[in-house]
Amino acid sequence: MTQTTPAPQVWPTLRARDARALIRFLVDAFGFEETAVFADGDVVHHAQLSWPLGGGIMLGSVRETAEDLWPVQPGSFGAYVVADDIDALFARAKAAGAEVVKEPYDTDHGSHDFIVRDPEGNRWSFGTYRGEPRKGA
Repeated sequence: MTQTTPAPQVWPTLRARDARALIRFLVDAFGFEETAVFADGDVVHHAQLSWPLGGGIMLGSVRETAEDLWPVQPGSFGAYVVADDIDALFARAKAAGAEVVKEPYDTDHGSHDFIVRDPEGNRWSFGTYRGEPRKGA
């Protein structure tokens, strides 16, 4: 098997008060894959969680210093994630303790979605809408 570096992508990033706990939650509740974690004890300097359908997120422990180059506050993150079996994923997220903001529903643009919050307060919207084709594609 040959390993290759993924093509360039957008990687949303967030910070967490308890990054290790958030990583476990995102893996257990939503199905992210823990790809890399660079840490010293409980302080996560960088973590990459891959989404099975492509892309993923990066996260780390909050740093409350004047030198912080990425002062994103825990709980201020939000993302829309494309998924296939929304009802099964919703049941998994709810069973894992995700706070339900909106149960599965159908949108006017043909998507089947739900919205939850993780233990840090971040909002996650999962849905079947994969976007429109790129212009000129």
